[in-house]
Parts: sequence; structure tokens; C-alpha cells
Amino acid sequence: MSEWPDCVAEDLAVRLERIGSRAADFEERFVRGAGAGGQKINKTSSTVCVSHRPSGTEVRCQRERSQAQNRRFAWEEITAKLEQLSVAPARAAQAARELSRRQKRQKSRGQKARMIAGKKHRARIRGARRGGADGW
Repeated sequence: MSEWPDCVAEDLAVRLERIGSRAADFEERFVRGAGAGGQKINKTSSTVCVSHRPSGTEVRCQRERSQAQNRRFAWEEITAKLEQLSVAPARAAQAARELSRRQKRQKSRGQKARMIAGKKHRARIRGARRGGADGW
């Protein structure tokens, strides 16, 4: 197993390695937070930014006051995002195959009968509009 930071739990490390990520692919920064919070937010660097260089994915977390908790949350979020990115092409290919299969399959006997009945019904309605001798 690669040298992951201490905050990365073993299960997260396994998930990251399963999708082909290495510890060297990530950059972790600690910055000052933004927004309300007064002196505490202005003086401490408790916000954590984790970025995955190969994909360009970045996560910024400042949910908690604690840097350690934010660090753990940031790693969980980036792991989830990278997992979504890794399965997206496979899902798109599967959806394309299913769409093609649905478009090419033949109609069942019941579907054909309903379709013909609907067409006959519409034809009767249009025929009634043509009317009789007076043009209506």
C-alpha cells in the first residue's frame, strides 16, 4: 500500500487504490476559511483543500472548526468524487447498449394490436370530420 496521510483511513486507501489512484497524485493544502466566524476563522488554517492532479478534481472542506475533522471529510469527499468519475464511462456505455437494444426490439403481438386499434380509432375520428353532402 502507498504512503497515504494519517487521516486517510484504511478503507479509504483501499477504495482509492481500487480506482488506480496513488498517494503521489494528491496535493493537500490548509488555508484560512471564508465566511462568518470572526477571529477564529481569520487566524486559523482549518480549511482543507485536497486536489487530485491527474483529473483536476478538487475538494474544499470547512465544515468543522477542527482541521483534523475537515481533513477526514475532505478525503472522504474526494474519494467519492473520484469513484463517480471512474464509473461514469462504464455507465454511459451500458446506457447506450440498452437504448440500442430497446430501439431495435420488435413489438409484441399485444403492442401491435393496440397500435392498430389506435390507428383505426383515429381514422374513424378523421373520417367523421369529413362529413356528408353539406360539406361539413
